[in-house]
Amino acid sequence: MAINAEYHTENEGRRDLEKPFIRNQKCVDREEETVNRGLENGSIWMVLLSTSVAVCGSFEFGSCVGYSSPTQAQIRQELNLTLPQYAMFGSIITIGAMIGAISSGRIADFIGRKGAMRISAALCIIGWLAVYFAMVRAINGALWLDIGRFCTGYGIGIFSYVVPVFIAEITPKNLRGGLATVNQLMIVSGSSMAFLLGAVVTWRTLALTGLIPCILQLVGLCFIPESPRWLAKVGHQNEFELSLRMLRGKYADVSKEAAEIQKSIGALQDLPKVQIMDLFHAKYMRPVIIGAGLMFFQQFGGINGIGFYASETLVAAGFSSGTIGTISYAIIQVPITLLGAILMDRSGRRPLLMISASGTFIGCLLAAASFYLKGQSLLLGWVPGLAISGVLVYVASFSIGMGAVPWVIMSEIFPIHVKGIAGSLVVLVNWSGAWAVSYTFNFLMSWSPPVYAGFCALAVLFVAKIVPETKGRTLEEIQASISS
Repeated sequence: MAINAEYHTENEGRRDLEKPFIRNQKCVDREEETVNRGLENGSIWMVLLSTSVAVCGSFEFGSCVGYSSPTQAQIRQELNLTLPQYAMFGSIITIGAMIGAISSGRIADFIGRKGAMRISAALCIIGWLAVYFAMVRAINGALWLDIGRFCTGYGIGIFSYVVPVFIAEITPKNLRGGLATVNQLMIVSGSSMAFLLGAVVTWRTLALTGLIPCILQLVGLCFIPESPRWLAKVGHQNEFELSLRMLRGKYADVSKEAAEIQKSIGALQDLPKVQIMDLFHAKYMRPVIIGAGLMFFQQFGGINGIGFYASETLVAAGFSSGTIGTISYAIIQVPITLLGAILMDRSGRRPLLMISASGTFIGCLLAAASFYLKGQSLLLGWVPGLAISGVLVYVASFSIGMGAVPWVIMSEIFPIHVKGIAGSLVVLVNWSGAWAVSYTFNFLMSWSPPVYAGFCALAVLFVAKIVPETKGRTLEEIQASISS
């Protein structure tokens, strides 16, 4: 008993001695946890700040695209424009965007992602000012409108490539899908804002509001880092490490990520410079087909025809005014796109694409039915309801997947040494389709919806057979798996 008592006393003494150590260790652990949490939040905040600055360009994109629908009646009346003149004004933005798309990859590779965004913002400012100062006389008015619209088109053609690429290159893999979808969220926010403001302000005032996101972006670019992957590609080693550390936190361990990026870049150094025809070789054919195919189906599903001329579409289908429909269009886009952003890194890219394309197919069929019934003078009381239901189902379905996901996948699938030229080609396909749809829509309004429905159905098959899932993988892992 004495021995046991002595042993018990000794253990109690040891525990008494260990208690301060345990308490101190717990304090240290709590301090480290607090510091790490602070570092994580710090790195997240820099990524969020950088994304916020970049997507000012996406908001500008949406503002430009959404401008022509609510202002169509005002501009045609004040400047005495014919339908073909206004159709040119509505669609010339896509011609500028096609040219911007051709040069976007080269510009972003040569002067960096931030430099490309600065050029885009400056071009959009010039374009909006030209629209604002368009004169009353029809010929000069149309000329200045077209010049301004072309400049904004060139700017958003560059934005449409460089913004999703920049976001994909700065974000951690677990946040990439959601943050990349903010690109589309801000596009539809800009478009919705243009629709809503266009209902209450003049077309000249609405043009001036397009300057705001450009100015905000030019200021914000002074406070965020350049893409670390681009810096590594061009050999700016010190800037690369500084940029990555700014994005991940001052004391974060970035050695593994930096090594992966450097290894990927190093493996590409000995490869010959890629030309446009090289993209059609077997090594790059699959990512080109995936990227270009998604952009083709995104546009030929009819989004720009419906978006540019939503007001006139609803009037043609039997509404006395398109204002209610366009306001509904504007309101529904943002929450549905936000839902898509939340689901992007949870459900994955492929399910969202297939659900989205199926929904746009149904929306097109409803709109087609409304035009058919009106043309046959059947069930005329149903026609307006079918038209607005078709438009809203289409917009909601497009917003949850087909709007955002093709841009996300485009930014993920190409190795960095071909990203510039391949991305330019893919964006060119997108804007070529946008031009074809937006220019012909006014002339072919009544039978466009069934044609678009066919492309939406084909999009479901394309995604099911061709498009891979990229959720939860690094850019290097995605590119290696597609090229293998």
